[in-house]
Amino acid sequence: MSWQARTLGEILEEQAAHRADEPALVTETARLSYRQLLQKAKRAAGAMHAMGIRRGDHVGILASNGEHWIVLFYGAALIGAVTVPVNTRFKAAELAFCLSKSDCKALFYVERFLKQDFAAMVREVRPALPKLKKAVVLESIDFSSGPAASERVGPEDLLLIQFTSGTTAVPKGAMLTHHNMLRNAWAAGTRIGIRPEDRYFNCRPLFHVGGSTLSALMSLVAGACLVTLPTFDAGAALATMERERCTLTSGNDTIFQMLMGHQDFAKRKLVLRGGWAAAGPQTMRKIIDVLGAKAICAAYGLSEASPNVVMSDWRDPEELRVEGLAKPHEGVEVRISPEGEIQVRGWNVMRGYYNDPEQTAAAFTADGWLRTGDLGELAADGRLRMVGRLKDVFRVGGENVAPAEVEEVLLAHPAVEAAQVVGVPDARLGEVACAYVTLKSSGGCSEQDLVEWCRARCANFRVPRYLKIVPDFETIGMTASGKVQKAKLREHAIRELGLQPAPPASAAPATG
Repeated sequence: MSWQARTLGEILEEQAAHRADEPALVTETARLSYRQLLQKAKRAAGAMHAMGIRRGDHVGILASNGEHWIVLFYGAALIGAVTVPVNTRFKAAELAFCLSKSDCKALFYVERFLKQDFAAMVREVRPALPKLKKAVVLESIDFSSGPAASERVGPEDLLLIQFTSGTTAVPKGAMLTHHNMLRNAWAAGTRIGIRPEDRYFNCRPLFHVGGSTLSALMSLVAGACLVTLPTFDAGAALATMERERCTLTSGNDTIFQMLMGHQDFAKRKLVLRGGWAAAGPQTMRKIIDVLGAKAICAAYGLSEASPNVVMSDWRDPEELRVEGLAKPHEGVEVRISPEGEIQVRGWNVMRGYYNDPEQTAAAFTADGWLRTGDLGELAADGRLRMVGRLKDVFRVGGENVAPAEVEEVLLAHPAVEAAQVVGVPDARLGEVACAYVTLKSSGGCSEQDLVEWCRARCANFRVPRYLKIVPDFETIGMTASGKVQKAKLREHAIRELGLQPAPPASAAPATG
């Protein structure tokens, strides 16, 4: 089966026609069939149209995962408006930057979420945003009534402006089209083997493409049911997956480690078949053997590529999936630069960064390939394995160390739940490894035990000079998407250890 270019609205209409009363969305507060989802999206489109929002206008959504987020996203797509997802962990200055940089005409927001007073934040920043014509509290919108509206929309129209996480630089808004995201959702869904009868539990925030493309749109394209919660909590996620009999899920190392390390894990009866994971071999092995998701697939991508670049096939040999070896999608090309950087071109690549020609130019090579900033290796059969972030690599006495290499060694220890490694300054060697580790509830080992574990299993220059056991990463650098921000973790380590900051050695191209 080949992909036929369509818009989000066309696919939603098709699913509502063919799967009218089948479940489309389950949230903490709603259960919607495909017919109901289309009806609500049309009402949202009508409400936006009545506010003066038209094709090509930019609409911000600042809300938790749930019915409102999906309905607004789909409703905006029906009239050709462009969604700008806003990170729910943004502070006032970050919110103002996002809305200003993206030229948002309207913002739909919840008044409060996770102790954040968004209503006060919006009042604070709005005077500095002359292009923001409407700021609407989500709870005040009536999605059950109002005229439907439609505009002529094409597959090459913009669907979303996805701001990158901005962990080390000013965030940039990647412009993604209907074709970019929907074909990506279809291609990745085909690889993981999603079926209409599947119930897909989404752990990812919808304001990231792992949530919007690879959860919401993947479910929509397949006609499956999306199950999601306002935010990720391991205990609530396990309970929901059991209750809703979810068959697929997805996430990164941290998310899966938190699920399997939770005190309730052993008592939950899960029926997971597969899904996808952006995770290292140790975690992939546990997802299969411990979580029971036998058909889990390895994924790699980035926001600028809609996001998926390579995905395992669920029928691939288990060892290939565990090792993270996966082929690019048809029509997507991957190459490795002399510095080891993964570079991509194809239909999934963004149109550029919105309102940012300089950063757009910097994101591409002279011959038109997207620079990912990630390190990778290509096997003889064309399978790619991502081995780390180019910017995260640090040099210990002239030797390159990719944090993932050390993290994999630590994760092999039976007591370790999660591990994060960064390079910190050292007067003699330039930088040395510093590890932060969380333990499973049954874990009973010391920091020195873990250092000795590493010493027996990897080269001396990779052994952590510093190792700290911590209860969690929440206060020292975790993003809302479950990723740990290496830059913030490094800053925390330097402060905690009383070290003198120095420019990271990884600023230079990694060699050898």
